[in-house]
Amino acid sequence: MRIKYRAFASAIVLLALAIGPGQARQEMSRAEARRLAERLSALGQALFFDPSLSPSGKLACSSCHDPTHGFGPANAMAVQLGGGDLRQPGVRAVPSLKYLQVVPSFTEHFHDSEDEADESVDNGPTGGLTWDGRVDRGADQARIPLLSDFEMGNRNKADVARRVLAAGHGKAIAAIVGPKKAADPATVYKTALKALEVYQQDYVYQQDYRTFYPYSSKYDAVLAGKAELTPAEARGLDLFNAANKGNCASCHISRRGNDGTPPQFTDYGLIALGVPRNPDIPANKDPAYFDLGLCGPLRTDFLKREDYCGLFRTPTLRNVALRQTFFHNGAVHSLRDAVRFYVERETRPERWYPRNAEGSIDKYDDLPDRPKANVCMDPPFDRKAGDEPALTSAEIDDVVAFLGTLTDGYQPAK
Repeated sequence: MRIKYRAFASAIVLLALAIGPGQARQEMSRAEARRLAERLSALGQALFFDPSLSPSGKLACSSCHDPTHGFGPANAMAVQLGGGDLRQPGVRAVPSLKYLQVVPSFTEHFHDSEDEADESVDNGPTGGLTWDGRVDRGADQARIPLLSDFEMGNRNKADVARRVLAAGHGKAIAAIVGPKKAADPATVYKTALKALEVYQQDYVYQQDYRTFYPYSSKYDAVLAGKAELTPAEARGLDLFNAANKGNCASCHISRRGNDGTPPQFTDYGLIALGVPRNPDIPANKDPAYFDLGLCGPLRTDFLKREDYCGLFRTPTLRNVALRQTFFHNGAVHSLRDAVRFYVERETRPERWYPRNAEGSIDKYDDLPDRPKANVCMDPPFDRKAGDEPALTSAEIDDVVAFLGTLTDGYQPAK
């Protein structure tokens, strides 16, 4: 899949925030737009690392999205704690915020003729910036944790605006929207969200690409002819790509786009993997509770679409070796075990799922019975219990070695 870069035009969008209805909109020069984008990015960075935006005064965006861990969590907790008292548990593992600048907007029917050469192929639900694809823009994504009871815990938009101004960001906002608008809570709130979006995802003006999408891994150096994979890494790449082995590249695309863009290591599709239920998530203590991804409960527009239940967006594998929790529910705590799950889910299910009272294995136990039919059975899931897994133990090690080449910040040996 080749993803076309979305044109945010952040400064132009901001101009719409800064003027009132009926006022004439002036064309902005590229230099003026760049200056506005620079101010937005600087404000967004300041907000991202500011814990005073939360009622507890201790939780910033960076608390869960740690820059030294690929803008993902720095710990091995399945879900993070938040809310006003920092004791409210989340319901999903925290994803990375890196390499989101090319994620396509959510669609139920994705057709891509550029790489597959067959535009009739419907790849199904694809895109969106969250595990369930429910928002498309960075500003909307930023809104979720700011107003979530179990994340930053603000009560409403006005609460966010008040904290932004109390934290001393009013001067920066005034420089962006003007002094008169800088005191308006609605404008402060919208500007804060836009600033966070520009800081993280604005490729138009390339404000912070070295931070959020540097393409600086060893594998990028290999593709540029500046490094070579070790024998284990090279074997791992072959196994990663081979349809009869890992078949990882069927969803985590490892090749460049037809236009030469770096591989994103995701097709952005939503898929049901049947990951085991995680007892470490407090919400799962209720046997009637299920996190069904695309069909709810956090996403509400597809609550009645049973064929969408259990589907979660495929994340990029860039910087995956920095993580300590894997999959949407954080049920797995090592990269090696994450790879092993793929090849043992069907061949050795007793290693991953509990048994029912009568002794049978309760496969896909984090799904109700009917949505279990949605679980992906493509290779390497096309085998049955007792078959040899698609990857041996040594081959799993090789795949893990390759995945380690996707970590940003590679420095060639001198």
